[in-house]
Amino acid sequence: MIAIGLMSGTSLDGIDAALVRIAPRAASYDLELLHFATVPYSTELRRELLAALPPNAGSTAAVARLHRAVGVALAGAAKAIAGEIAPRFIASHGQTVWHDGARSTTLQIGDPFVIREAVGATVCYDFRSADCAAGGHGAPLVPYVDALLLRDPNEDRVALNLGGIANVTLLPRDGSVVAFDTGPANVLLDALVAQRTGAEFDRDGAVASRGRVDGDALAAMLADPYFSALPPKTTGRERFGAQFLAQHAAELNKLSIEDGAATLTELTAATIADAVTRYGFTPARVIVSGGGARNRTLLDRLSAHFGGAAMELSDRHGLPADAKEAIAFVVLGYEALRERVGNVPAATGASHPAVLGAIAPHGLSGLLRDVERECADS
Repeated sequence: MIAIGLMSGTSLDGIDAALVRIAPRAASYDLELLHFATVPYSTELRRELLAALPPNAGSTAAVARLHRAVGVALAGAAKAIAGEIAPRFIASHGQTVWHDGARSTTLQIGDPFVIREAVGATVCYDFRSADCAAGGHGAPLVPYVDALLLRDPNEDRVALNLGGIANVTLLPRDGSVVAFDTGPANVLLDALVAQRTGAEFDRDGAVASRGRVDGDALAAMLADPYFSALPPKTTGRERFGAQFLAQHAAELNKLSIEDGAATLTELTAATIADAVTRYGFTPARVIVSGGGARNRTLLDRLSAHFGGAAMELSDRHGLPADAKEAIAFVVLGYEALRERVGNVPAATGASHPAVLGAIAPHGLSGLLRDVERECADS
């Protein structure tokens, strides 16, 4: 069947919308990406989101208004990506506005009933709350999909996502799974570039490529206790937002934009590599996705840190780097419709496996019959 995955991450660069043909095959899925687009938030909506997100306090009224406004934006992205095709279901991650994994507290907004009303399809949503209810962080969730689609019994792999925050899924050939957020990927670099130049991000890592890493500034940032904490662990703007740059203003403000960008890029690369090796894992292959996968300078630094590991984009595995997370939520949505477990307790810290997601139904009985038929045929 054909479904839509909607994802908006920490970077707030817009809504990733993927139109996907999905079919169960044994324990996994066959996936075909039919169409993908990133639909930018309007300037006004992005401004309102930033005003409501950490380190700003926000308000209940602001979150309520944004819940509907983001829902309208998600619905628009879904309709744009669908075109003349009627999707059987939509899996919407929504927009995270608060995350405190250690306290099993997380909140994603984007009214699913607005999406249902606009598109006329069942919407699967709120994928993180079930894991939190089981004592988990509610994140990361993509590792479940990484294990389904990217594991190889012949080699040890790392699936690395470079969004606003960096997260890794360690996939040893023995079949186990370990996953966690390593710290910032693009969020700090984006914030510095925006502050200094007005641009939204360092395109292709061009600014960082012209700079030199400042050892003192890097050492000061590496001292943050998050980096040495053991998993399960997750993080977000609550820790690594603009306030983190403010905490290190004494070191960063004396640097040129080029040296500052190079230093923050090195922070991302070094903390990813250190987290993987600290866990005692030496990957044979690193499969990279997310917006940061297009940052050539960051990939070069990661390659240097990982030594002989093969570095490649997830595109080579049928999961285009920009679309991977949106595709992953289509898989999680299908699993919700099958009432199958969708979390990895070893990654999230949950006390037990859990079925993820809530459902805003539209023709649900027919959809479930089709899911049952597809699974029987697989």
